[in-house]
Amino acid sequence: MLLIPFFSAVILSREWRWTEGPALVGAVATFAAKDPLVVLARQRWIWKQHRPETEAAKTWLLGTVLVLAACGLMLAATWPIWTLVLAGTGAAAFSGLAVMVSVKNRQRSTLFQIGSALALSSTSLAACLSATGAIQPWCWSLWALSAMQATAGILVVHARLDARIALRKPAPEEGTWRRPALVAAFAMILSSVVAACARQTWIAAALGLAGIGCLYDLRRQKEPAWLQLPLKQVGLQALALSIAYALMIVAGLW
Repeated sequence: MLLIPFFSAVILSREWRWTEGPALVGAVATFAAKDPLVVLARQRWIWKQHRPETEAAKTWLLGTVLVLAACGLMLAATWPIWTLVLAGTGAAAFSGLAVMVSVKNRQRSTLFQIGSALALSSTSLAACLSATGAIQPWCWSLWALSAMQATAGILVVHARLDARIALRKPAPEEGTWRRPALVAAFAMILSSVVAACARQTWIAAALGLAGIGCLYDLRRQKEPAWLQLPLKQVGLQALALSIAYALMIVAGLW
């Protein structure tokens, strides 16, 4: 969700500038800073005794802060100051929310994960701004389309988790997230039809592929053997679908 939108925007920008490097490093460093922040927050408010991982977290956090400071200084050379301030404020606010959610052990919250999809896919905006000096109209479409597919994928994963839990119950019922996942899948298919009517062939194909892929997964979730697949294999299949989707979106926005 972080890297694919970024590199999609790099391709669509059709040019390379040195500031794209600091933008990518800064995005990854922001993402990486969450884990040490969570450890330090738990040491401050949850754990009653000092734990050895706290010192490692302090070292890791210091390193990421230095990297972020360096990236910020380099981006300040080309980005408008207001965009840099806005990006920094947004990243800090979302990092604080992520830490709070993790400390409360609510990191598996579906709404939070959907918010994470919106935040992580916004790296496409940073890539476009670094490459072209402004956020181009096509980049807003790229961000929305990337977030749409990521959101549908998150709902399908939660439907899968519901289905796996239902296998262990004597009278399994339809899971909480199956219906929202179905709605998301059909929304992508409907969007595919709209794109096709607008003669956006590649975008229509991408939306249709993602929607059908979600429906296929949801149908197979009724099969116990499908639910027993290792999560790594499931993740690789989802990654392959995301890459194929991104390539079609890039072709459609080119």
